[in-house]
Amino acid sequence: MTAWRGISLWMDQLEDSLTPRPTLEHDLDVDVVIIGAGYTGLWTAYYLKLQAPGLNIAILEAQTAGFGASGRNGGWLMGNLLNDDRLLATLPAEQRRASFDLLHGIPDEVAQVAAIEGIDCHYRKGGALYCAARYPEQETSQRQYLEHLHKLGLGDQDYRWLTPAQVADQVRVDRCYGAIFTPHMATIQPARLARGLARTVQRMGVRLYENSPVTDWQPRQVRTAKATVRSHWVVPAVEGYSANLPPLGRYHLPVQSLLVATEPLSDAQWQGIGLEHGQAFGEASRQVTYGQRSADGRLVFGARGGYRFGGQLRHDFTLSDQEIGLRRYLFGELFPQLKDVRITHAWGGNLGMARRFRPHMLCDHASGLALAGGYGGEGVGASNLGGRTLAALILQQHNELVRQPWVTCTGGLANLKAWEPEPCRWLGYNAIIKSFVHEDQTLANPAAAPWRRQLASRLADVMEGLMR
Repeated sequence: MTAWRGISLWMDQLEDSLTPRPTLEHDLDVDVVIIGAGYTGLWTAYYLKLQAPGLNIAILEAQTAGFGASGRNGGWLMGNLLNDDRLLATLPAEQRRASFDLLHGIPDEVAQVAAIEGIDCHYRKGGALYCAARYPEQETSQRQYLEHLHKLGLGDQDYRWLTPAQVADQVRVDRCYGAIFTPHMATIQPARLARGLARTVQRMGVRLYENSPVTDWQPRQVRTAKATVRSHWVVPAVEGYSANLPPLGRYHLPVQSLLVATEPLSDAQWQGIGLEHGQAFGEASRQVTYGQRSADGRLVFGARGGYRFGGQLRHDFTLSDQEIGLRRYLFGELFPQLKDVRITHAWGGNLGMARRFRPHMLCDHASGLALAGGYGGEGVGASNLGGRTLAALILQQHNELVRQPWVTCTGGLANLKAWEPEPCRWLGYNAIIKSFVHEDQTLANPAAAPWRRQLASRLADVMEGLMR
């Protein structure tokens, strides 16, 4: 329990005792067995029970609810899905708009459930600011991306450009060239949402077993060290932990994202930064930065982590001085007044990356498999949509949830593209990340010659294209 509390700032802030729920000790026969008590598994159980209260549902969790990415993430509740613009680009305009509206409604859906079920997850819908900062090339890339979004039919009510002065009304970052603002974003305390959902589904009649890692799974059957669960439906809701459930590890590559949190800042410090309304913020480098102001006045800030050979999970998230130092450098570039502030928490988590960055929600009635994943770091919101969609697929509903390009109703895992074998994955990933780091270092150096800046960006563009 002490180890669980040290998972992240979010778990450390919980008021509950983290007393483990019972371990599965005996065989079960159920309608639906869900592997994993993270967001996807909990949301799936919630919407199934909400619509079909008579279903017999069991959740098997290897550790405790919220142990994985659901208790470790940056708290961005996004109203979109990874690469939604690519997935929706070929749809007719009216259908595309309806799909975007479905995605944009995710934060409000979570807020409604939290209010109904009494889950205080520190929900604040302040939108998100994708800042062009640190070097001028970020403005170029952000304006190009905004133009792309508008060509898809999204308007200023969805994504709009803010001038540096307009950005400063919300967040005051150093060397700001402007920002894309979207209102379709909220920030939350993620562990409070995960733990609240766990209590909610238990209250609805779902059986939740902790300290019960699954050792083997196959169609309509799941095994732990002590028991076998026979079920009409099996829902492996493990995402970044797919390496533990072959053959899922071929389709979900575990990568890491790493975060730090400062001590609570003073009112004077926050007056110099902004973020009064729960806004999320990041800057437009390929370091994938993200941050928010926590309810107790801390700056929570994260950036891209790494990948381990063979898709091995990272279990020890005691961050090195170098890992902490990079994140301190990045937020210090945005907020120079915080360069020497004390960091009280540093942590990370495993998340799942699908080949071609393509999220998926699928079911196969022939084998009784239902699966959602490939969120690529955007799972706080995407998992809610995933849970709603899996419930609709299992219940054989015909609605807008199941008519989306990321949904497949037959064929199971055959619809997913596998990652290349090692050492190709490790060599490719590290080459790509090194090109991103080189680009960022080059562009952040104002003395770098124009030809060096152009070469660094073109190389990073090419390498990023290989991932897609």
